[in-house]
Amino acid sequence: MALSRKGLWRGIIREFAEHLPPVGEDAVTTLLEGNTPLVEAVNLKDVTGRTRLFFKFEGLNPTGSFKDRGMTLAVSKAREEGSRAVICASTGNTSASAAAYASRAGMKAYVLVPEGNVALGKLSQAMIHGAMVLEVRGSFDDALAVVKEVTKNYPVTMVNSLNPYRIEGQKTAAFEVCEYLGYNPTHHFLPVGNAGNITAYWKGYEELRERRVVSESPRMMGFQAEGAAPIVRGEPVLNPKTVATAIKIGNPASWQGALRAKEESGGVIDMVSDEEILDAYRLVASREGIFCEPASAASLAGVIKMRKLSVLKDGDTAVCTLTGHGLKDPDCAIKVSVKPLSVSPDVKEIVRAMGF
Repeated sequence: MALSRKGLWRGIIREFAEHLPPVGEDAVTTLLEGNTPLVEAVNLKDVTGRTRLFFKFEGLNPTGSFKDRGMTLAVSKAREEGSRAVICASTGNTSASAAAYASRAGMKAYVLVPEGNVALGKLSQAMIHGAMVLEVRGSFDDALAVVKEVTKNYPVTMVNSLNPYRIEGQKTAAFEVCEYLGYNPTHHFLPVGNAGNITAYWKGYEELRERRVVSESPRMMGFQAEGAAPIVRGEPVLNPKTVATAIKIGNPASWQGALRAKEESGGVIDMVSDEEILDAYRLVASREGIFCEPASAASLAGVIKMRKLSVLKDGDTAVCTLTGHGLKDPDCAIKVSVKPLSVSPDVKEIVRAMGF
């Protein structure tokens, strides 16, 4: 399989057509998702040592998160099959993506979100794209249970990661990583919430290995937030708590897929504290110039943790997926940053404030 490409980018369905379920050209619904940058870290040697570290910045997808990779395929297939509406439960990013792609397809979107637990940047996207937003008085898991029931009995297509086309679309990020590097990384770090993304990456890497594009697959390193770590703890968390709202999920839909990725790759599913997540969140922004949402930083927090435990070694290549853009949750950035100084328009006062 050749992974080199020429000409204008056409979105993942057209670019990776031979590796995805077929979609009729008239049904393809794309916002030219994918082709996101793999940015090498240059200022983190004090925490990574001689491990080569790259950030797969999925926040530069059309709606600002990795969800667009799976949504383009899920919505395109729903459209091809004659569906007129899609529905999802969401902590934010899925709702934004579903709303945008449904709009593009001329379909109706219904999104169920846990009341009071969705960052406004994400909620605003779902609203402006014209979705019907239903705030559920309960958790994400409560909302997903309702979505499952609705789709059993009414003519609406579920586009959560339980939809197999979501996983198929998301696996293309693994193709892009190997295409850019020219080889497979030794470790791939991801945040784990509903666990669809780690499941998808593993599927992508394994397909590349089976086709002998790469010699072996990386170890999959998934990290949950300490207050929302059902896979690590081995049981659902009834009241998940974390500042990283995108992974604030107590009973992941793709739990078994994440475990398979971990076990088959020789990787880990571990957890990091909110403090570690926020430290990594500030670090990648202030040192590398990449603004990601808090949940994304769980991957870098995992790198730091594994480096301290000597799991990551000199000469390894690690990739961190940064799942969403920081503008998804600007309130968090403001809360953890140094507050602006109020000064008069006086050169001496401003220079003094600058420390000169």
